[in-house]
Amino acid sequence: MATVDTAPAERPAPPAPRVPSRSMALPAQPRSAPAVDRTRPRVPEQPPARTAQTLIGSVQRAMRLLETVAGHEHGAPAKQLARETGLALPTAYHLLRTLVHEGYLYRDKGLFFLGEAAERLSSGGAAQKRRSTIADTLAQWRDSIGAPVYYAMYRDGEIEVMCVSDTPGTPAAEEWASFRETGHAHAIGQCLLSQLDEGARRDHLARHPVRSLTPYTVRDEHTLLRRVDRVGRMQPVTEHQEYALGTVCAAVPLTMGATAVTMALSLPAHQAGRLLPAARQLQIEVGRRVGSLALAISI
Repeated sequence: MATVDTAPAERPAPPAPRVPSRSMALPAQPRSAPAVDRTRPRVPEQPPARTAQTLIGSVQRAMRLLETVAGHEHGAPAKQLARETGLALPTAYHLLRTLVHEGYLYRDKGLFFLGEAAERLSSGGAAQKRRSTIADTLAQWRDSIGAPVYYAMYRDGEIEVMCVSDTPGTPAAEEWASFRETGHAHAIGQCLLSQLDEGARRDHLARHPVRSLTPYTVRDEHTLLRRVDRVGRMQPVTEHQEYALGTVCAAVPLTMGATAVTMALSLPAHQAGRLLPAARQLQIEVGRRVGSLALAISI
C-alpha cells in the first residue's frame, strides 16, 4: 500500500510587503506626523527677513548714485557712475534721469553734479547740527547754574524764543501771554529792545504796545524806552514779576553783528537773591563759548 506523506506541505513564502509609492505615502501618514521628504536634508525654518522685505532697492541704488556723484567734485559721466556703483548701465541711466528731474542732480556736458535739492539737504543737516550744538550748550549751562536757560533773537521785526532748556526740577516760565507780543514785560524782550536803534524800538512798540500784565509791569512806553536806553552795552537786564507773578528773569545780550541776540534765565521769586549772580555766571559762560555760538546762531 502506498504510503502517504502526512507532513504539511511547504507553503511558498508570502510576498514582500509592497512599498507605497510617493504619491500614496501621504494618505497613509497619521495626521499627527506629516510626511517628510527624505530625498534632501531638512533645513530648519528661518525667520522671515523683515528688514530686507521692507527695503526698497531702487531707493538704495539712487542713494548710492548720489553718494558717488558727491565724491566727484568735477562731475562724472553715467558710465563711470554705473561702474563705481555696480549698477547696470540702463538702470543707472534711468535713476540718473529721475534724480535730475527731481533736482537732486544736474547734467552738464555729459557729466552729473549734485543739484540744488541735494544742497538743500546738506544745508538742512548742517543747520540741524548747529541747533543741536545750541541745545547741548544751553543744557550744560542749565545744569551748572541750576536754572532754566533761554535763547532768543530779534528776527524780522519780532521777538523769537528759539530754544528753551529746563528740567522738571527747574521748569521754564509758562508762556501764559505771547512772548512776542509782551517784550516790554520780560527780560528777554527788554534786552533785545535795548540792542535796537530808536526807530526799530518805536516800530516794535507801535505793533506791540505796552500793557500791564502784573502790578509790576512797566506802565507806559516812555518809561520803558528810558529804561532800555540806560542798559549798558553788555550789562544783564533783570525784571521782577513784570511778566508773571512768582517769577523773576535776567537776560544777557550777545553781539552777533547786526542781529540782536540774548541768553536768559528765570527763577522763582523767592530765589530773587540768586538772580543777578546767576546772570553774571551765565554771562561768563557765554563769553567762553561766544565764538562757537556765533557760528551756531548764524542759521
